[in-house]
This record gives sequence, structure tokens and C-alpha cells, in this order.
Amino acid sequence: MSKVLVILGELSDRDIDWMLANGTRTQILPGTTLITEGQPLDALYIVLDGTLSVAVSSLGDKEIGKIISGEVLGEMSFVDGRLPSASVTAIEECLILSIPRRLLTEKLEQDVLFSLRFYRAITKFLSSRLRGTVKRFGDDSDYLMYQEPDDDERAIGQNVENPDNPDLAESRFQWLLQRLKGN
Repeated sequence: MSKVLVILGELSDRDIDWMLANGTRTQILPGTTLITEGQPLDALYIVLDGTLSVAVSSLGDKEIGKIISGEVLGEMSFVDGRLPSASVTAIEECLILSIPRRLLTEKLEQDVLFSLRFYRAITKFLSSRLRGTVKRFGDDSDYLMYQEPDDDERAIGQNVENPDNPDLAESRFQWLLQRLKGN
């Protein structure tokens, strides 16, 4: 659940409320492909529950990682405008929060402070993912992505405005889950 903590640790309560109000909670059945490599995305996704598989065609559609609760998907394509570099398929039933690309883009253009917090969060998120991938290269493994966090990643998820409360981001994620699962 660590990756979303990086983002939630940077965003304000109002930002999270906006994401909940404008996102769509969706159940994904096992075997459903959420993201198809090389196909445009129309949303940014937060995995609220369940497990998904990541595969790339250049490796014969070999699974290179698993995605669990708390991961964010589609952020690279959102930031750089390029097509997804991997396919993501549900292994089990999953609960996903989908935030439409169009609405998120409009919000970023209209709300400068939200934009600052969002892009700072995405930058930290991608930096954390890259550091983890580089670290695993040294492990001589071909299973490179989406593994459990270490203490460094937890530190990144701490709220910048409130460093005395390192559990704020995690409590926000639990609140988000309770709110979405209750609806």
C-alpha cells in the first residue's frame, strides 16, 4: 500500500475530497485487462483492493511484477503523454478508483496549488519506483517492479507539512478505503 502513501502524504484533505468526488469506484473481475500496452489511457488509477499482474510484450507477455492495494497506475502516461509500456491484468477481483484524465487535467490547469502538490507527489512517487527498480537490478532478478516498500519509501510518504505525524498518509488511505467501500 506504500505508493499511494507517497501521493496522499503530499495532497491536502481538499485534494483528496476532489479525487473522491470526481473519481469512479469500479470492481474489476479476474482476467480483466485494466491497462493495455500501447493503448491510450483515459484515467489515472488507484488500486484500493486486490492484485494485478504487470506484463510486457517485448518479453513474450511475461509477468514482470504484481500490483497490490495502494499502487497508482497510469501515472507515467499521464505525466509524459506516451502510451503505456506494459499491460496490467487483474489476478483476483479488484477495487479501483479511476480518476478521468480529462477532469484531472482540468483541475491541474485551474488549481495551481493542487497542481503543485500533485506533481510534487508524482515526482516523489516515480523517484521512489525508479530507486527500487535500480536497487533490484543488483539483486540479479528479472522481477523488478512493485515490491513491498522499505523504510526509505515510508519516509517519502510522510506529510511534508506535518513531519511529526508520519502515519497521516496511511490514515488518509484507510479513510479513503472506508469511504469508498462503504458507498
